[in-house]
Amino acid sequence: MALRVTQADVARLAGVSQATVSLVLQQRAGLQTARVGDVTRQRVLEAIRTTGYTVNPLAQGLARGRNRMVGVFTYESVFPKSSGDFYYPFLEGIEAAAESLGLDLLLFTSAPSRGSNRRNLAETGWNRVGMTDGCLLLGRQDDKYDTHALIAQRFPFVFLGRRESTTHEVPYVGADYRSATQHLVQYLLSVGHDRIGFLGDLGESESSLDRVLGYREAMTDAGLRPMLFNNAAFTETEAVDAFIRNDASAVLLGPDCRPDSIRAVAAERGLHVPTDLSLAVLGQPTTALADEHEWTGFRIPREQMGYAALQLLAGLIEEQKELDMHQLVPCAFVEGETATHR
Repeated sequence: MALRVTQADVARLAGVSQATVSLVLQQRAGLQTARVGDVTRQRVLEAIRTTGYTVNPLAQGLARGRNRMVGVFTYESVFPKSSGDFYYPFLEGIEAAAESLGLDLLLFTSAPSRGSNRRNLAETGWNRVGMTDGCLLLGRQDDKYDTHALIAQRFPFVFLGRRESTTHEVPYVGADYRSATQHLVQYLLSVGHDRIGFLGDLGESESSLDRVLGYREAMTDAGLRPMLFNNAAFTETEAVDAFIRNDASAVLLGPDCRPDSIRAVAAERGLHVPTDLSLAVLGQPTTALADEHEWTGFRIPREQMGYAALQLLAGLIEEQKELDMHQLVPCAFVEGETATHR
């Protein structure tokens, strides 16, 4: 699929700044802006014709009476320090959507709440959040007070990650962990495993619940007993010993696990992965995996989620009708090399 031509492409061809291209487009749309000289304007228009650039109508609508700035707020210090960081693809997707819509991003990076590693919007300050037309919210431990306050103020926002509320409709773009986990169990069943365990977070967060539910449903549908191990209650050594005691031939590992360490402990116990013990990861772990192995499991569509979340936020800002407020993006199955036939 060909890449969409952007304002930056037009600016490079015309030899002007992207801001100048934006001014020309706004003039052409009849908006009151600073004027661009006729010679420069014609050069930009010629570049637009040459590249086939078309204005995104949503971006053009956002330019009318808005400051064209959206916020990105994180409840933890999650923004990437390197391209290998877990959260880097989310930011890539958000940035790509912002460019396609002609929006600026404002990252809220205030200090955590006193006595906590978590941030909240109240600490950041509502006046600062109000500088933007809307806000993306990202992080594992959100604050329900923030959600209620945003809804009460009718301020546009979208969560990255599924969020449920018994009192309000919360817009989100998440990954379909439930279906992805079901598919992974079905794959392990298809290659002969019938003693399949689950090691991970058994808490109440939506992402944890979705993975556990997908696992339970797939095991129950196959007439098998689920084997759930709470990762918080085990060291890697204790976890592997529990697998051995329960005669597990395959284990799903949640994102809070350290798969490389579990594999190493299994080797110390005389278990070779995958011939003696198959392991599969339920999305990319928050700690980086060793490069020498391609892990069986699924990949979280992080870049697509970031892109779709900002697109949804832009639609909310424009008060578009019939928006899909609850979007789940499919995860990509990876056959890998850490699970094999029983």
